[in-house]
Amino acid sequence: MREEEKKPTSTIRRILKQRWALSAIYIASAAIILAAAFLLQNSFDDSAKDGKEESAETGKNYGQPSVEVNSNLETIKMPVADADKSVIKKQFYDVNADEKAQEEALVFYNNRYEQNKGIDIAMEDGKSFDVKASLSGNVTKVQDDALLGNLVEVEHEDGVVTRYQSVKDIKVAVGDKVKQGQAIATAGKSQINEEAGVHVHFEIRKDNIALNPLDFVNKQASAIQSATEAEGSELNDSTDKEETPAVEGSETDKEETPAVEESETGTDETPAVDETDESTDLESGTDEEGSVPGEDATEESDSLKDSLNQSN
Repeated sequence: MREEEKKPTSTIRRILKQRWALSAIYIASAAIILAAAFLLQNSFDDSAKDGKEESAETGKNYGQPSVEVNSNLETIKMPVADADKSVIKKQFYDVNADEKAQEEALVFYNNRYEQNKGIDIAMEDGKSFDVKASLSGNVTKVQDDALLGNLVEVEHEDGVVTRYQSVKDIKVAVGDKVKQGQAIATAGKSQINEEAGVHVHFEIRKDNIALNPLDFVNKQASAIQSATEAEGSELNDSTDKEETPAVEGSETDKEETPAVEESETGTDETPAVDETDESTDLESGTDEEGSVPGEDATEESDSLKDSLNQSN
């Protein structure tokens, strides 16, 4: 029994005593470590890929809001597919334009002249065309109106709204999200501007104030905000400057002492009243003085009569 227990131990010792034994053990250990590291690395790569796929799926869910946020960086386009073949039938009414341009920007309807709040765009050949969204945004109004020729309104960031009138075959509804260049309707006609023929009336509004679309075409939408802020600061500056003459005007009012002098001049006329009074006094005085000689004459005549009676 003891000899059988000693045989395995002696065999292991015999193998370890060989020169190649330690080298073989080191190589085998290294192979095992490398294999374990490779397996761990593969498991980490798989988990990273799963995370990327999850983040990609999460990003898809927020696709639409990202478009709205970036719409402020979009370049404003004309609401037509081919702007080079388009013509403007009626310009925007600009209060700073010359008289002739303002007259041409008036719309005559029902014996009344109305200021054009946008631009009326048509094709050179007079044919109908697709009306495109000038900017990405949300449709907030779709209205049937024979006078205006139907209406589609799209809301954007910072209180900016684009309006499309004189359209037909409307392809969107309230609540829809539209992308820039998407067809939203077809050009049509309106009763308020029959002279324009088949066209689209295009407006850009900021806080419900109409702006000239041609001032912002081919510019970023953020230019609208910058322009309105600059106009607001100019208005404030001009208001501040105009307030100074108002103060000077009050001083001028104070200097309007000539009016007071006129009143004084009016008071100078009191001598006329005094003269009248004096004349009245003189007249009364004359009467009084006139009455005195009469009384004296009567007394003298009475004394003469008495003297004559006595002499008789």
